[in-house]
Amino acid sequence: MKSHLLPLARLFIAGCGLLALAGCMSMVGFGYRQADHIAAWKADQYFDLDANQKEEFHKRFARFYTWHRYEQLPDYASFLASGGQRIERGLTSADIDWFAEGLRSRYRRMVRYAAADAADMLATLTPAQIDTLEKQWQKDNRKFASEHKLDGTPEDRKQALARRMLSRIKDWTGSLSDAQEARIVALLNKLPDTEQARYEDRLRRQREFFQLLQSRRGERQQFAARLTQWLSDWETGRNAEYARVADAAWQQRTQFYVALEHMLTPEQRATLVHRLQNHIQEFRTLAQEGRPAAQTATSER
Repeated sequence: MKSHLLPLARLFIAGCGLLALAGCMSMVGFGYRQADHIAAWKADQYFDLDANQKEEFHKRFARFYTWHRYEQLPDYASFLASGGQRIERGLTSADIDWFAEGLRSRYRRMVRYAAADAADMLATLTPAQIDTLEKQWQKDNRKFASEHKLDGTPEDRKQALARRMLSRIKDWTGSLSDAQEARIVALLNKLPDTEQARYEDRLRRQREFFQLLQSRRGERQQFAARLTQWLSDWETGRNAEYARVADAAWQQRTQFYVALEHMLTPEQRATLVHRLQNHIQEFRTLAQEGRPAAQTATSER
């Protein structure tokens, strides 16, 4: 669920919410409390907002943030708690699909809530600001291509994938033995090389967004509906071959995650569950900390 695209709409909608669930949870508390500043900084980086736009962004994001923090974080905590129970009893492919669908549905809930505000913000963009976005995306694309070794050999891409995955796994389980690392790399090497296809699909999504922006000053509800669809249905528009490859690759990745979980030692599994519990508690703390009195009263009814 980690976004490859960072237009104003995604920044406005995502904030620090599901980015945390998607793998950036080591600084949930600090990052989430600073979400308004982080989102505003990123929006300015991608669009070079003027003073009025910055003020409007802060106002609209504050409304979204209040809703997300006090209405959505308790649900995230419950979702992760259910996930922890599944991990403790041993993961299956169905559990991996459950995790993925849980992330998708929560992301789409944010889209539905914030799309109208995001559309209003996007409607104010000037041609120069759209040019700024295009240049920033070109920079991001070059970084993606470099990190994923698109100009290298298949072996280069496998090694880059292994480095990324081992780092992420260790964030959750602690250290891995040499034997475990070797087994993980062997499993990763069996996965299909889809990096170039992912990159092409990334470019497709960017082209679609620029086309969408052409109608930004048209009828408001229609534009908001089109934005909601673009944000929610990222698979729509894929060519048939990539859709087939992506689906097959996902099925193989679910098997990888199941095999990975099964090779963990009791100590590593306990570390994973403990870290998950820490994030659950952090979400619950954030959801109660500074909660408006009206919302507190509502939640107690």
